[in-house]
Amino acid sequence: MMPSLTQIAVVVILVVLLFGRGKISSLMGDLAKGIKSFKKGMASDSTEDSEPKNISEDNKDSNNPNNKE
Repeated sequence: MMPSLTQIAVVVILVVLLFGRGKISSLMGDLAKGIKSFKKGMASDSTEDSEPKNISEDNKDSNNPNNKE
């Protein structure tokens, strides 16, 4: 059962009356900041993971019996 246009309009009017335009716009601004922060964090994680780490040199040093530390 699909809601009609009048039902959607009534719900939108009630939401605006309850929260006010200022509160809704500030919530949307906070949501946008959160999304941008999330995308920025995901982008920085992918750049850090793309650099290969060479761990074979560390293993060679630890397996060498002549290495005295």
